[in-house]
Amino acid sequence: MAYGWAPVVFPFVFPFFDPLFLTMAWFVKLEEGIVAKDQFDAVIPAHLRWLAELEATGHSPSSGYWAERKGLNGDGAGGMLLFSAQDWAQADALVRTDPLIEQGCVRWSLHQWNLVFASQLFRSETGSPGPR
Repeated sequence: MAYGWAPVVFPFVFPFFDPLFLTMAWFVKLEEGIVAKDQFDAVIPAHLRWLAELEATGHSPSSGYWAERKGLNGDGAGGMLLFSAQDWAQADALVRTDPLIEQGCVRWSLHQWNLVFASQLFRSETGSPGPR
């Protein structure tokens, strides 16, 4: 089938089917770059390893940067992380271990996110969003 629909593999979709989902809270870390792009980019490999560790320990991270690539300094840094944690204390402790924060690359804020509605996400074989 040339244009069939397949589920998107986004960590924030599949936890809805996990019993742990009901006991975990969701958090959003918003960040804005405050250093030069080359300094920011040098920390990205460590940041990606940190995200992999969050995934391995069950925190279901989904992370990305702003499409317009405009950080506080106009040099192209900033983004968002959605993840789960047991409570605010755990979420705050996890976020403070992000290499981007430890290295002073971002100004950030943490918010607990109360999910009200969740849609199932799907993507076609061509990458386009669409119904199942």
